[in-house]
Amino acid sequence: MTSNTLLRAARRTLIAGAAALLVSAVAAPSFMTPTFAADAPASVADLAQGLLGAVVNISTSQTVKGTEGPGAVPMPQLPEGSPFQDFFDDFFKNRGGDKDNGGQKVQSLGSGFVIDAEQGIVVTNNHVIADADDIEVNFSDGITLKATLVGTDTKTDVAVLKVDPKGHKLTAVKFGDSTKMRVGDWVMAIGNPFGLGGTVTVGIVSARNRDINSGPYDDFIQTDAAINRGNSGGPLFNSAGEVIGINTAIISPSGGSIGIGFSIPSQLASGVVDQLRQFGETRRGWLGVRIQPVTDDIAESLGMATAKGALVAGVIKGGPVDNGTIQAGDVILKFDGKDIHEMRDLPRVVAESPVGKAVDVLIVRKGVEQTVKVTLGRLEDGEKLASGEDGSNTDKDKGDKAPAVSTASVLGMTVGELNDETRKKFSIAADVSGVVITDVTKDSAAAERGIQPGEVITEIAQESVATPKDVMDRIGALKEQGRKNALLMLASKTGELRFVTIRMD
Repeated sequence: MTSNTLLRAARRTLIAGAAALLVSAVAAPSFMTPTFAADAPASVADLAQGLLGAVVNISTSQTVKGTEGPGAVPMPQLPEGSPFQDFFDDFFKNRGGDKDNGGQKVQSLGSGFVIDAEQGIVVTNNHVIADADDIEVNFSDGITLKATLVGTDTKTDVAVLKVDPKGHKLTAVKFGDSTKMRVGDWVMAIGNPFGLGGTVTVGIVSARNRDINSGPYDDFIQTDAAINRGNSGGPLFNSAGEVIGINTAIISPSGGSIGIGFSIPSQLASGVVDQLRQFGETRRGWLGVRIQPVTDDIAESLGMATAKGALVAGVIKGGPVDNGTIQAGDVILKFDGKDIHEMRDLPRVVAESPVGKAVDVLIVRKGVEQTVKVTLGRLEDGEKLASGEDGSNTDKDKGDKAPAVSTASVLGMTVGELNDETRKKFSIAADVSGVVITDVTKDSAAAERGIQPGEVITEIAQESVATPKDVMDRIGALKEQGRKNALLMLASKTGELRFVTIRMD
């Protein structure tokens, strides 16, 4: 075979190999090839250009006590000619403040966005402007306007500002529907990270419904779009240029972006913004109950097939349902037609409901589903009541006191009559009733559940108990029914209720 023949054979072999590789790639499973949404642009330049004008930088200043001393931060030593010299000179200039009154000016930077160009309404995070003496809004065209505070909400970390737009043409953006966002959808963040205004970053929705324990209504959108310090209060846009989130928090060991940022969903934020604009404060619905999660053990004790809903641990005296419509021990499954999958769903759904609205609530009471109608109060009016500041947050009493009987030992607990002697010994409030726990055996089932002497058993399996004999009888009855767990409602010394389950086998 000539050299030319060998070369042609080699070429045929290479081409065949390439063809085989191509066929193999085509035949590979579809998940190997990423797919992109039809509305995802090849470039986000046009989208960003139309939105940059609505995103603002927010600078605040406040006078605080001087920080000279051990906790003071010294000015860093920079190399001669460093480009950061002017920045640090401005930052540390006059840090000692007014020596006469011991005050000093502290400045901070954040982000925000305009939602009403005619009225000059700007939305940001509460923590961006908290305790500020002076707030300025800086626009992308170089204009700086003084801002006044319309209202804030610490629970969702939302604040609304107002500037005077007279003589200036502002650009506004609108809220979109965050409930339509799916994991994997493209999003864009625009803000003021580290003072670098007009910074655009792009990523996807990494997760939804995140609870980061920052407040009672946590329901964050998680994104990998780069969010850093200074992005707080800035918008997270969908591909249509609508605000579907307010960037508010990051997880970062270093202080910079590691691709885990969190945004308040527009579904939650828009309602808060509307209330702040209308009233200058929030007006949330209030049910007037204390709740706890429904665990597998509790679900089994209540005869529920699955662990879901919110368990009512107590009813606030003087609250909206202090008329018996909802009782301690009820499990709330639906509120105003919305499913309550877990405990944390209920506060958010209730808060989003208008004050005074009559709603249907689906509950499980003693193993039976039923619907009750309740009229909501106002959370802000009930917070003092719920916290006990007026001394009236005792839960409804369960059962009447019975004649004195001997103590009993059950499930690792020693229980006795709740009388004047035991009330005084354990400092139990006069309006708490039931059977007092006088001792808990170490390493017992009760000890594992954190039960302490001085707590009072008010119910077992949703039946009131008033004597040690009642406790023994209820436990015996549950065992005869083949139950593996006993559901106890316990009252603290001050009357606050909680549910625990104890294994009986």
